[in-house]
Amino acid sequence: MEVLVEGMFFSNGTTLIRTLVVGVLAYISLVLLLRLSGRLTLSKMNAFDLVVTVALGSTFATILLNRDVSLAEGVLALALLIGLQYVVTWSSVRVAWVRRTVTGEPALLFFRGRFLDDAMRVARVTEDEVRAAARSQGLAALDGIEAVVLETDGSFSVIADGAGDSRSTLDGVNVPGPNEKGV
Repeated sequence: MEVLVEGMFFSNGTTLIRTLVVGVLAYISLVLLLRLSGRLTLSKMNAFDLVVTVALGSTFATILLNRDVSLAEGVLALALLIGLQYVVTWSSVRVAWVRRTVTGEPALLFFRGRFLDDAMRVARVTEDEVRAAARSQGLAALDGIEAVVLETDGSFSVIADGAGDSRSTLDGVNVPGPNEKGV
């Protein structure tokens, strides 16, 4: 019984001190790297950003808890992940196909009084979720809505009817013509 309890809380003081020192230094390094990479690193996330964020957390935990990973190796891994994210986001701003590959495209789910069933099925969004998006914007009726768009970060944009010409806000969104299914 004593053998089981002995290693349960800590093996020795050295491992606790290592965890404290490496944890503080790794945390400071991570914060500095994130500050250097820019404000958008932790803003609203698309799928790519979520993967990088989870990988950063996993790497940080590995630095803290795995004695086989040195602080220098861990900080290098953090810098590599943040550097790769910077390169991909820099490229996506400048190259359209990279942007479409990394972030996808917004999906028009509701347009001029009609749910766009095909787009909703592809996006795996229900009519109830579209209605909830309208309610969250304080709209009482769907007939007061020009469009509902599922953005690339997973949020909904609701464009009120009569808010002016919606063409500028719907640039980059596949808006069906009058003869297409769903409108």
